[in-house]
Amino acid sequence: MNLTQVMSALKAKGSESTKRILMKHGAKEPFFGVKVGDMKPLAKQLQGQQGLALELFATGNGDAQYLAGMIADGRQMTARQLEGWADTAAWDMISGTTVPWVASENPEGFALAVKWIESKNEQVARAGWSTLGALAATIPDAGLPVARLGRLLERVARDLPKASDGARYSMNNFVIMVGTYVAPLGVQAIATARKLGRVEVDMGDTACQVPDAESYILKSRRGASVAPKRKTMRC
Repeated sequence: MNLTQVMSALKAKGSESTKRILMKHGAKEPFFGVKVGDMKPLAKQLQGQQGLALELFATGNGDAQYLAGMIADGRQMTARQLEGWADTAAWDMISGTTVPWVASENPEGFALAVKWIESKNEQVARAGWSTLGALAATIPDAGLPVARLGRLLERVARDLPKASDGARYSMNNFVIMVGTYVAPLGVQAIATARKLGRVEVDMGDTACQVPDAESYILKSRRGASVAPKRKTMRC
């Protein structure tokens, strides 16, 4: 399938009811309103078509960008391409999922993430914190800059209260990912979660809530000191 055919297929899967739900969560036009579950058969068919993934993301369409992240191989992307994705993500869900999926697969992922968290652009900063969380969840501890992640936990404890809504949500999630998956930092992550307490974020006209970091970490560990690493962050 080429770009035109894929966009037509996405449009056919979209619905006004899904659009209304996604708009309550912050989605912005253009997008068709496609459920993630309805994208999965299409993603399976297109898996590994790297050129098509880049074309889909470049459309600026939210559904196309999400699908791009489902089929792209982050290892094959250049730092410039990843930065382009972070800069042009259509809305929060793309910044918080699609971009981190591919960035965390790339050798430059950590360097890009620590650059992104300094951005004044909330979407880019969110992509940075989410990428750091994805790295913590998927990379073996021996391959992680553990000391640097520890300093980033200290930064979250200090800076989260004055950060923007989107950044606060992703910073809280970073604490959860580190506390759940990085054994040497488990105690520090719990301490950070306790210091932060309940993180308040405006979730709009939705029933969504910000996870309580400490309880979420403990639940995700399932009684162990650390949870097994994930193979991928894609869902």
